[in-house]
Amino acid sequence: MAKRSVLFLLLAVALLIGLGITMLASTSFFTLDGGGEAYVTVWKQALWLGVALTACVITALVDYNRWNHWRWYLFGVASVGLLLCYEYHLAKLVGYEPLIAARVNGASRWIGFGTMRVQPSEFAKIALIIALAGWFAKHEALERTLKHGLLLPGLILGSIVALIGGEVDLGNGSVAAAVGAGIMFVAGTRFLYLGFIGGTGIAALAAGIMFAPNRFERVMAVFELEKYKDGIGLQQWVSWLAFGSGGLSGRGLGEGRMKLSYLPEAHTDFIFPMVGEELGLWGVLGTVGAFVVLLFAGMCISSYAPNRFGKLLGFGLTFLLSLEALLNMGVTTALLPNKGLPLPFVSYGGSSLLAAMVVVGILINIHRQGVHLTWDQLPVIRRKRRWTPQL
Repeated sequence: MAKRSVLFLLLAVALLIGLGITMLASTSFFTLDGGGEAYVTVWKQALWLGVALTACVITALVDYNRWNHWRWYLFGVASVGLLLCYEYHLAKLVGYEPLIAARVNGASRWIGFGTMRVQPSEFAKIALIIALAGWFAKHEALERTLKHGLLLPGLILGSIVALIGGEVDLGNGSVAAAVGAGIMFVAGTRFLYLGFIGGTGIAALAAGIMFAPNRFERVMAVFELEKYKDGIGLQQWVSWLAFGSGGLSGRGLGEGRMKLSYLPEAHTDFIFPMVGEELGLWGVLGTVGAFVVLLFAGMCISSYAPNRFGKLLGFGLTFLLSLEALLNMGVTTALLPNKGLPLPFVSYGGSSLLAAMVVVGILINIHRQGVHLTWDQLPVIRRKRRWTPQL
């Protein structure tokens, strides 16, 4: 499994990308962006896919240890990118048109020019993982101390989470916090320190929900979805109907009804219910299975990394993709509040696809340098001798 883990990883990614393009072609005809004209969103996603594949090849060829040397530069660039998103609020306050920041669907999380926009938080999460992996690789013997196990790595984690959360992006902020805490746990940080970080994160999330009425209603909609189905819970209610409409075998590719302006963002954050409606339970299980394969392949790659930085980096990147997929599925099945997170490799969105393929490229490079021992090279492990009774 160790030597073939990269093949399973690439197979899962290829299947998910193929599913995404297929479902995007099915849903994009009815989107405002596409307008029924030549599947505009499909061609845009195909263009981003070309860029993402190029980035994947480059990162697969770059020695992953270089990211450790560049970690603070990457962290700084990611922080600046997040800060640029706040230029929209500054422009409104001073009274000029934003130069680089863009507001989409009421959220100022993008920067760019014209129609070419990127979401810095997607890449900031990767920079955070690299920074934390490098930190605990450098201070391997000090991860249980207060300074090197909690205060300083907590400052690294908290700065990125605060910048993302300040955009009122509680979804990506929560993902960044969870992934950072996961790296700290694997690195050996004391449970007491992790409990403090977890408590602080929960308190910050609760404060963000309480001070943003829209977010509070999203939480309440999970418990009383039918009550909110005509308002804040519309997406998740229609998502339920889509899954129920698909049944076991689905209505057939392209035959889904909920995408006909009934389900908002059916080609982005809520593309998973379209898989359920058109491909049925088998399509849903196949999608979940692909992410499970990706999870096991990524964890296998990280476990065979030749050094501590590679192990923590591989774990963090794999955890990131898996957690994003889990949260998206939880939201679309109304098990979690609506967070606006895309389904990696499947949902429409250039930033998400590009960041995900960068992650895949780094995992490929870790695998290329992995130490894959055979059974005979493991001196500690011995085959159990079969016991036979003495007559």
